[in-house]
Amino acid sequence: MPTLPREQAEGERPEPVRPHQVRQVAESFGTDAQRYDQARPGYPEDLVARIVAGSPGPDVLDVGCGTGIAARQFQAAGCAVLGVEPDARMAGFARARGLEVEVAAFEAWEPAGRTFDAVIAAQSWHWVDPVAGAVKAAEVLRPRGRLAVFGHVYEPPAEVAEPFAAAYRRVAPDSPFAGGPARRPLETYQAGYAKIADTLRETGWFGEPEQWRFDWERSYTRDQWLALLPTTGGLTRLDSGRLAGILGAVGDAIDALGGRFTMRYTTLATTAVRTGTP
Repeated sequence: MPTLPREQAEGERPEPVRPHQVRQVAESFGTDAQRYDQARPGYPEDLVARIVAGSPGPDVLDVGCGTGIAARQFQAAGCAVLGVEPDARMAGFARARGLEVEVAAFEAWEPAGRTFDAVIAAQSWHWVDPVAGAVKAAEVLRPRGRLAVFGHVYEPPAEVAEPFAAAYRRVAPDSPFAGGPARRPLETYQAGYAKIADTLRETGWFGEPEQWRFDWERSYTRDQWLALLPTTGGLTRLDSGRLAGILGAVGDAIDALGGRFTMRYTTLATTAVRTGTP
């Protein structure tokens, strides 16, 4: 499912656009914050528990916290969470549900001397400049504090993904999201998390990064999947007519499967402990 700009192809400009440079997309998810919060899945409890157990204390900074989906899970695990979120609409939704949030892009956010036991980024690090983000995380982590970057692999079965990709290319051919394949292999995502690990190593402030993987499944009805799709980066800025064209094609595909399908998720994480001194 093309939720990120496609890879650079032969003959294109030498410097492809990176997700963190598409700031208007990064700040478009609040268009319907309630839908986002209701439709987006949470994170494996084993992942949350492992981060909490591997951090020196309960104080957590959530980078790009959105509506607070991950933050609420960490709060339930006994953590005190502060969110940083560039979209004021998303931040307002999260505040209404009990999360303290400051509105800013993480790279520009002012910690004012505050430090944390863990910095997490749930489905958000690709919207952060990777080098500046790693430096900022190191600056605000306490000794032995943990940075954990994690997110889901959103690749529905081919019977759903291929009609989606075809409809997207038809209705939004000029979009930077339109040129990608219908489905991308898990190795593509794993390579992205390996690059995050490389960036953390280069700072000199983190111990050897670890790569974690959690596999799980969720069954979606037609309506449930069509509620989630408009919350993804490729669709948040489409007008209602083009969005309806895509949702109609995907809905027909799910109907052909009997009205529901099983989504096999993989949640990936790159995590490292701060050992150096910024």
